[in-house]
Amino acid sequence: MNMMKTGLLMAAMTGLFLAIGFVLGRETGMLMALAFAIATNLFAYWNADKMVLRMAGARPVGAADAPEFHTLIARLAHNANLPMPKVFIVESDQPNAFATGRNPENAAVAATTGLLRRLSPDEIEGVMAHELAHIKNRDTLIMAFTATISGAIAMLANFGFLFGGRDRNAPGGAIGQILLIVLAPLAAMIVQMAISRTREYSADRGGAEISGKPLALASALRRISGAAHDMRNEGAEANPAIAHLFIINPLSGIGLDSLFSTHPKTDRRVAALEAMAAEPAFHSDQIRPSGPWG
Repeated sequence: MNMMKTGLLMAAMTGLFLAIGFVLGRETGMLMALAFAIATNLFAYWNADKMVLRMAGARPVGAADAPEFHTLIARLAHNANLPMPKVFIVESDQPNAFATGRNPENAAVAATTGLLRRLSPDEIEGVMAHELAHIKNRDTLIMAFTATISGAIAMLANFGFLFGGRDRNAPGGAIGQILLIVLAPLAAMIVQMAISRTREYSADRGGAEISGKPLALASALRRISGAAHDMRNEGAEANPAIAHLFIINPLSGIGLDSLFSTHPKTDRRVAALEAMAAEPAFHSDQIRPSGPWG
């Protein structure tokens, strides 16, 4: 059901992109918009992971740099039957993490220094298992697609506003054209956020299955959510387009489960994980006290 919903939302975003092209230039404009969409997605397919890591300020770490963290990722990747992803660390006191990459063979996971320092080993394990679930589900490619199309829609709308917003012969007239140009980026943002929220629930469940510790992940979500309100993530604040990739919205002051939230409400995610922990396949895991990560 989640995959079907995601597919429909992605189709809606692509259709919106083509509709803007049609309004701006009729059939020719629609074909140009289609060509632009294909070009931007090809670029994103090969380069989105590098762009995201650069915008987040992530640095690569090897087994010698962070041996315990590296070993943890390797063990979880083995549990998930995934290739070992590249491992990155982001210098930020805010605890958080994200995954990126076009496929499991070209994937990367990143954690902030705050996550490794402030959360317990079990909680870190739950968080990173969640990120590996995103890779396993190929959510990272879906999210790159939506982010790229959303950005392209905004660019196309700006171009239309500057050069085509006063064409009285356009479909719907000049007023309709201007309305579409103004509202299309907002609609694209809403679709992008809806896709992000859909994928988070699946990754929570997948992460709990990979680690076997749904309550550890639930505890981590609570703690990260609380910290995100009080601590800034400078990379995300400077590049809000990557906010939907993090396990908890890293942007300060945004935490409502509303139309404009990139993530589901934390309480609902925690409740789903607690219900999962009560299932026969799981036992109540004990959360170790938090402390420094090696």
